Amino acid sequence: MKSEKEKMLAGELYFAGDQNLMDDRLMARVLISEYNSTKPIETEERKEILEKLMVVKGEIKIEPPFYCDYGYNIEVGKNFYANFSCTILDVNRVIIGDNVMFGPNVQVYTATHPLDAEERIKGLESSKPITIGDNVWIGGGAVLLPGITIGKNTTIGAGSVVTKDIPDNVFAGGNPCKIIKKL
Repeated sequence: MKSEKEKMLAGELYFAGDQNLMDDRLMARVLISEYNSTKPIETEERKEILEKLMVVKGEIKIEPPFYCDYGYNIEVGKNFYANFSCTILDVNRVIIGDNVMFGPNVQVYTATHPLDAEERIKGLESSKPITIGDNVWIGGGAVLLPGITIGKNTTIGAGSVVTKDIPDNVFAGGNPCKIIKKL
């Protein structure tokens, strides 16, 4: 029998109120609170907290405030930058490549909920992973929805809502996000 965490990561319906998951979220919130309370000059402290929270493969900078659900489902490549108020709901894997930049208020959502109200009321939800390729720029206020992949060398325009995969080497924008031109 699968644990709720195993179901969560498999993209199956799971119970978000599971005690183990609630404990994991609490631990992440403690680290996030510490991170968001650091002073701008406390760069080493910030680095240590992020390395406890998520998989960090190189130098990264995330401007506080930063928010996530678990942290351990986030893998960040080298030279990552996220501007103020980044939110990553990482109930499934979020893989971010090298040389990726997020504008302010970027939101990354792997969580999804059943359309059936009775299932939602029971506290059931599911998730789909998100992958962001190397050398991607996500404009401010963009929202990335569950299950999408953004190809390498791509730019997503500010305020876009990404509802489906976006290929390599394009500029895409809008709601829903569409390819505007090839780069």
